[in-house]
Amino acid sequence: MSVAAFVGRYEHSLDTKGRVILPAKFRPDFERGGYLTENREGCLALWTPGEFQRQTQTMHEQAAEGRTARNRARLWAANSHEVEIDRQGRMAIPAHLREFASLEGDVLVHGALDRIELWNPAVWEERVVPEERWFLEAED
Repeated sequence: MSVAAFVGRYEHSLDTKGRVILPAKFRPDFERGGYLTENREGCLALWTPGEFQRQTQTMHEQAAEGRTARNRARLWAANSHEVEIDRQGRMAIPAHLREFASLEGDVLVHGALDRIELWNPAVWEERVVPEERWFLEAED
């Protein structure tokens, strides 16, 4: 079974109902819906059902390591949300997830290999873009 490789960067906006458009090239992998979760650095992750199952298994295994890991797994599960993509390609983002990721107007939607990430563009600029220098630096 192959794993989807999500790549590309798109800029969209939330509508008045808190929905964002999922780029057309990503939609086929979410025909049966997906799972939206909090993710590191303050973004949201959109997982295919299969990849969400893999992530759930990893969380379950890590939860056996102690209280901190169990609490992280609890938070991850409690704040995860099953989503559907409508015929126009829109996905509703629950208010608590919009708040977590500071999504208010514009939304950066990009591929992150095994998932789709949704970012507030200002947070992306602050937390991720500085790493772009890695591509510009010459190796010795």
